[in-house]
Formats: sequence, structure tokens, C-alpha cells
Amino acid sequence: MSTSQTGGTRTYTVQGMTCSHCVTSVREEVAQITGVQDIDVQLSSGRMIVAGEGFSDAAVEAAVAGAGYEVAS
Repeated sequence: MSTSQTGGTRTYTVQGMTCSHCVTSVREEVAQITGVQDIDVQLSSGRMIVAGEGFSDAAVEAAVAGAGYEVAS
């Protein structure tokens, strides 16, 4: 993933989520990133859609790792 600043809507695949608590943990961590305006995390597919301006892939990956999960490459 790129470490440059990005904007708009980005889609990621989060590995390791198994329940709604996992989804909440990921959502809460990613929501703390400056510039993130909206997050949709889908447990069944592992897909996470992040919308906003000025956030980076590296920041999203770090937030997901902080919640105890991993963004698939």
C-alpha cells in the first residue's frame, strides 16, 4: 500500500475479524485518523470502505494493526 496522502473513498480488506466486536474495534481505531469522515466495515467479506480527505494507507494500516488485525496486501 502507498504511504502518500489520499482522498476520496478507499477500499481495504481486513483479515482476522470474526465478530461484531472486531468490527467495532476496527471502526473505532480508524475513526481516530485525521481526515477520515466515514467508515463502513463488513464482517462477512472483511471489506472496509474509508471515505475522507488527507488520510494515508499507512495510517489506515497502522490503525487496523492497533485494533489487532491486518490489512491484506
